[in-house]
Amino acid sequence: MKKIVLIGLLLGFAAGGFGQAAPKREMRAVWIATVENIDWPSVTGLTTEQQQREMVEILDHVKAFNMNTVVFQIRPDADALYASPLEPWSEWLSGRQGAAPDPWYDPLEFAISECRKRGLDIHVWFNPYRAIQNIDKTVAAPNHVTNTHPEWIVTYGNKRYFDPGIPEAREFVARVVSDVVRRYDIDAVHFDDYFYPYKIAGVNFPDDNSFERSPNGYSADRRDDWRRNNVDLIIKQLSDSIKSIKPTVEFGISPFGVWRNQTVDPAGSATRAGVTNYDDLYADILKWQKEGWIDYVTPQLYWFIGKEVADYAILADWWAQNSFGCQLYIGQALYLLDSESRDPAWRTAGEIVKQVKLNRSISHIAGSMFFSAKHLKSNPLRIKEQLLRELYRYPALTPVNNRITPVVPAQPQQTFFQKKGKTFQLEWKKGNNNAMFVIYKFKKRDRPNLENPENIVTVTAQKAVSIDWNRKTKPSRYNYWVTALSATHHESQPVLFEKSK
Repeated sequence: MKKIVLIGLLLGFAAGGFGQAAPKREMRAVWIATVENIDWPSVTGLTTEQQQREMVEILDHVKAFNMNTVVFQIRPDADALYASPLEPWSEWLSGRQGAAPDPWYDPLEFAISECRKRGLDIHVWFNPYRAIQNIDKTVAAPNHVTNTHPEWIVTYGNKRYFDPGIPEAREFVARVVSDVVRRYDIDAVHFDDYFYPYKIAGVNFPDDNSFERSPNGYSADRRDDWRRNNVDLIIKQLSDSIKSIKPTVEFGISPFGVWRNQTVDPAGSATRAGVTNYDDLYADILKWQKEGWIDYVTPQLYWFIGKEVADYAILADWWAQNSFGCQLYIGQALYLLDSESRDPAWRTAGEIVKQVKLNRSISHIAGSMFFSAKHLKSNPLRIKEQLLRELYRYPALTPVNNRITPVVPAQPQQTFFQKKGKTFQLEWKKGNNNAMFVIYKFKKRDRPNLENPENIVTVTAQKAVSIDWNRKTKPSRYNYWVTALSATHHESQPVLFEKSK
């Protein structure tokens, strides 16, 4: 996840002004970065047991923050944190690219299983074009693309990249993504801001050969348009591939926070960013939204409210006005909270609180994604307490995405509860199109109100929940209900739990 400081960038549902009750549906996600061991695993060379323990700890923190989604980086450098038939095991697992976990396990399959236990969605995060993070340190495995297809690769700075202008390179990336969509129970495919790399001053990206080979009708003076078209081609191809394999899987992009500055394009934002998606990364995000090629966008608004060159408030409003029907979440800079920050705004968790409140006041903003997961554990400036006090006090369900064809769930079946020692257990069976379940609790005298998140007990993919028996929970005082969520997050009608006979 690129972090750019300009001269001078994860969730909330648009539902009114400041101070309102938390919405029932709101994207609340966190990025789990694997590259350079940012979040997970914490260091290379951990045992399988240690890696799994760290993942469970992260997911427990996600649940404790009342979040509902993780964005798990599984392909940082043309490598894999899953059992890939196309690319080698990532060096960020063992310290040596190509070395499988020992004892063997599939980290992605493990993460999916643990997410489902906790009622969490999982988006898998690919870096499409970076091939080697640091050419001075990485020793590429024999089956790494830099060895098997060096003709697709260019060196820029101290990194190696796929050349987006080579059709075969784009096809390979699409095969990698399609393989994961086909084989794993994921909710979304996620790309961040890396398409063409961030520019190195005075150094041209070395794509002369690919331009001469495949100009696609563009003249030499339109090299930038050609590059943008190359990125358009892979986005459109991936969109078509994902939907042809699993129509319920979303395709999301987390771009740099500024599309274009208003000074060069009247349609741009009132900013003075030194880098923009359109002009520097050759990523025309607005086109992808307009064409319906992506299902959600999460601009990395890693600036504070009031920043002169890139004001969070201005940009949040600009993206909302330019969403073109695409689901909009905001990337929140959890990593910038620091009591010693050079920017006073980041010396208090109140900045994030203000930003989430602002999100909720702007139509079309459906939530946040936070960078990154290790800060859930460190809890900088007590951000957890700040969020849970008001904004994230109750769980929230993942928003429905209107770009995805709905899957309607049937009600859960055969619901009952029974006392077991100092606990009682709610049990049920799956109905058709049941992916997860929401448990609600109401006082006996109250009519069920499924729109109030205060009534949500938990969300889970399992078919039983055990609850401690006490004055605040016992079924003689409360009724418990269950609904089912489909893969598209649509919710069934509720079913009451009756005492087992």
